[in-house]
Amino acid sequence: MCETPHEDPARGSVKLPVRQAVGTVLAHDITEIRPGEFKGRAFKKGHIIRKEDVCHLQRLGKENLFVLNIADDELHEDDAAYTLANALMGEGVKIKGEPREGKINIVAETDGLLKINKTALFAFNMLGDVMCATLHGNTVVQKGQIVAGTRAIPLIVKKDIVQAAVSICEKTLPPQGGQGGSVIQVKAIRKPRAGVVITGNEVYYGKVKDAFAPIITEKIRAVGGEIVGIYYAPDRESFIGSRLRELMNAGADLLITTGGMSVDPDDVTRFAIRSLGAADFTYGSAVLPGAMFLVAYITPPELPPGKGGQGGAIPVIGIPACGMYAKTTIFDLLLPRVLAGEKIERRDLAELGHGGLCMKCEVCNYPICPFGK
Repeated sequence: MCETPHEDPARGSVKLPVRQAVGTVLAHDITEIRPGEFKGRAFKKGHIIRKEDVCHLQRLGKENLFVLNIADDELHEDDAAYTLANALMGEGVKIKGEPREGKINIVAETDGLLKINKTALFAFNMLGDVMCATLHGNTVVQKGQIVAGTRAIPLIVKKDIVQAAVSICEKTLPPQGGQGGSVIQVKAIRKPRAGVVITGNEVYYGKVKDAFAPIITEKIRAVGGEIVGIYYAPDRESFIGSRLRELMNAGADLLITTGGMSVDPDDVTRFAIRSLGAADFTYGSAVLPGAMFLVAYITPPELPPGKGGQGGAIPVIGIPACGMYAKTTIFDLLLPRVLAGEKIERRDLAELGHGGLCMKCEVCNYPICPFGK
């Protein structure tokens, strides 16, 4: 006596007796256990049932199977995963391997800075039936590292849900500095030629030993950059400005100043930077350590075309005194973003307030911690 096929709408599949399932597509993995010999997958989801499989399945105790019943307005989870991943991806990322149980991974195609359009990602995940999980945006990632995973949640998903997800991705504006409408990108981090001016009468006149130079040198070399020169300057605006100008003339495409950022009358570093014609000058951030951070951009008239960091301008980063004694500061959060070509503005510094409080752990595990996320 033939059993009537039983449809399971929630799974998008149909229950059939094994002998009636020949030629259909298996909707789930089937495990085989042979004590002391083997335990694993005997039949993979998506396998087309053959006549010779029937006896094997019956030996495994399978009298009925769930097989796929895909309507014209539906997609299998694996097909949906490919569609979703391709819609989510922008520059610097690619698909890794094939979907597994409907999930597909997106990996970094190059070393760089991960950028996530959080607004689009939220709208994507609000649809239900589809999802995407990512690493935190602004994470420095390595080539081949998994940065996101996406899938259709049910085994069979409606095409209109997938299309809605694709439309969200197509309409999104790229993260700052990005190209094209994409939700997930990895942007290359350039290797800087950094010029450094360490300010302060106490250091310049030898009353206090400098601690900034080795710290900055180490951090610049860690991103593959080089130090064009390190100058020491007293708390004199004209002197500091002259040293910065010399470093630009020597080919520096990133300027870093230290000290002279507080409200003390002798702290004139930020005024020296402004005197060079710095534009988009932003002083103060919502990060601890790093509240008195400064970022600005200088475009010298004599700067050759194509040189500099952002739109031909040379970024200037002012590090307050905390950079001398705190292992991780706002400098570590923003240096990769500057080198990825972002133009840092007041909004960027304000957004860092959520997660911008360093926990001052006894052993610093940054970036494997909440700081800056």
